[in-house]
Amino acid sequence: MNRPWFLTRQAEESLMGIADWTVKTFGPRQAQAYEADLIDRCEAIARGEVAGQDCSLLVPGKAQALRFARAGGHFIIWTETPDRVLIVEFLHQRSDLPRRLQALMAMRGP
Repeated sequence: MNRPWFLTRQAEESLMGIADWTVKTFGPRQAQAYEADLIDRCEAIARGEVAGQDCSLLVPGKAQALRFARAGGHFIIWTETPDRVLIVEFLHQRSDLPRRLQALMAMRGP
C-alpha cells in the first residue's frame, strides 16, 4: 500500500525547527542525515510498514484518530485514511507527550 503523505503546517514548521537546531548543534551534514531519516520514516508510515501506536493509549478517549511512532529522538504523530497519511506533528522524545497530544487534539477540534 503506497499512499501519498502530507505534512500539516505545524509539522512542517517543526521539521524546519528540528533541522535548524541540528545544523546549529551538529552541523549541516548531520542535519541533512537526520531530516532524511525522518522523511524515510514518514514514507515507511505511508507504505504501511510502520503500524505505530494508538495515541489514545496516552490520552484515553481523546486521540483515537492519531497514531505515533518513534523516529530517532522524535515521535511522529499522524492520522491516516485508506487514501492518504497526514503527518500532524514531530515531537521531541523529552516532551510531555500526553500534554502535547491533548493540545494537538484541542487545535484539531472534535
